[in-house]
Amino acid sequence: MWQKKHDSIKPEIAGGRQRVQLRNWYQQRLGQRLLRAERRELDQVLPNLFGYHLLQVGSPVDTLLGTTSLIPNRVLLESHVSGKSAPTKIKPQIHAYAYALPIADDSVDVVLLAHTLEFEQDPHQVLREADRVLVPEGHIVLLGFNPFSPWGLWRLLISRWSLPPWSGQFRSSRRIRDWMSLLGYDITVSHSFFFRPPVRSDGVMRRLKVLEGAGRRLWPFAGAVYLLVAQKRMITMTPIRPRWRPGRSLVGAGIIKTNAQRSIDE
Repeated sequence: MWQKKHDSIKPEIAGGRQRVQLRNWYQQRLGQRLLRAERRELDQVLPNLFGYHLLQVGSPVDTLLGTTSLIPNRVLLESHVSGKSAPTKIKPQIHAYAYALPIADDSVDVVLLAHTLEFEQDPHQVLREADRVLVPEGHIVLLGFNPFSPWGLWRLLISRWSLPPWSGQFRSSRRIRDWMSLLGYDITVSHSFFFRPPVRSDGVMRRLKVLEGAGRRLWPFAGAVYLLVAQKRMITMTPIRPRWRPGRSLVGAGIIKTNAQRSIDE
């Protein structure tokens, strides 16, 4: 049943092409300006998250976003696009799909989802897979476009005729928080940022810089992008393997079964 569902939507084609287009958008002036803001926000949270393995699922740019993390092993998982991976300079990489991670259970300390859910046909499955590979008390760090912002309004006006990021599914931070709560996560960071509208002119952007301070004070929910950090709850009644174990392997030696594959066996 799972195989039929994903064959019909062909996520490796639709989602993969959109991620390539999103990467092209991030190379433009507006995308570069937003990228700098996103890096500043990630720089505030990633150095405070510890462990052995950080997995970034997809990348809107050709460099790893988690470079300020103190975690020694940082890996990008990049989706295929018509049999080929999206072009990127990041190494090391795993070429696979976000909805079926070829990674062992309880083996990753931080999962970074930077605008991943907006361009996936089944975001719930992506989150379930992130939860499966994450160790107890591990963290999911998520960047998402905010539908309740000037950027969300612009998307409503042009989404039918546009390319990424506007063609993505903008989901509110409240909805994502609800999904994370159902999976057993506590939200430790939640805020939005970048309060200027999506204008291309550098001069106009500089004049509108005053909106950044005003937005944080007066309408903190209306930033173009939100940042969420969610921590996986530890199940105290079930024995678990020690988290700080040297030499833990990110990819298991045997065949790793994803949540989706398990549903087939059942």
